[in-house]
Amino acid sequence: MEENYNKLRAQVLVDALPYIQKYNDKIVVVKYGGNAMTNEKLKQAVMSDIVLLSLVGVKVVLVHGGGPEISDMLNRLHIENKFIGGLRYTDKDTVDVVKMVLAGKVNKGMGEPARAAKVNKELVTLLSRNHGKALGLCGIDGDMLRAERKFGANGEDLGYVGDITSVNEQPILDALSNGYIPVIATVASDELGQTYNVNADTAAARIAAQLRAENLILMTDIAGLLRNKDDPSTLIPNVNVSEVPFLKRKGIISGGMIPKIDCCVEAVRRGVKKTAIIDGRVPHSILIETLSSEGIGTQFR
Repeated sequence: MEENYNKLRAQVLVDALPYIQKYNDKIVVVKYGGNAMTNEKLKQAVMSDIVLLSLVGVKVVLVHGGGPEISDMLNRLHIENKFIGGLRYTDKDTVDVVKMVLAGKVNKGMGEPARAAKVNKELVTLLSRNHGKALGLCGIDGDMLRAERKFGANGEDLGYVGDITSVNEQPILDALSNGYIPVIATVASDELGQTYNVNADTAAARIAAQLRAENLILMTDIAGLLRNKDDPSTLIPNVNVSEVPFLKRKGIISGGMIPKIDCCVEAVRRGVKKTAIIDGRVPHSILIETLSSEGIGTQFR
């Protein structure tokens, strides 16, 4: 029995070899979020996947937000969680909390800083515990992410919510060239130093495009793009970006999937080889996506 199991493990490695060769020395950007960011077993699987890919020569860049953690801290500090058109209204106090939670910026007047300044450094620590070499960064570091104020669809004031205007990839390339896994928190700044809260999917897409990444992977809590949103068996495994307007007209792409898929389309049009929306609830979904012929979820080219 053990001999058969060892043969199976050996065959898995042999089958993965072409994909290891394909991605060797290539950049893969992973946007980390959803249930995989809150479930401890899934979180451990994601960290081990990223370290494994790094060890076989894939240059992984991990991009993260932290919406639930931000909401939790705002509640603790008795600051209103307010959303306009699905976007978090970000006033001065809220943007301080965003920096504190995502990037470890400590404001002594806000309270509970040690518990708040956790997301980025926690991910770095988890990667290190899995014998990875990780470096925590945020979009403010090295002017990595420049932004300007974003307004709602009908011109609503969203506070300090930003639209990314430019990406300086050099800090990321420096980290990669020194063998680190960059872990990037999605806050940005403008030319005057004002900090903005930026959407993590959008940031990941722009970063992937600037890096000319081989693949952009968006981790979500759904199987991918479904013809029937209530039936996982209707998964659409492959989509050409030229088909997206038609799928929107048919109502297949709707609701919260629209901005995610728009990010995929933008990334492909800016030079990323392919993008994928995968189910982060499936253990080791990143490995399935990168090291198998069928992948997982929906791929966009």
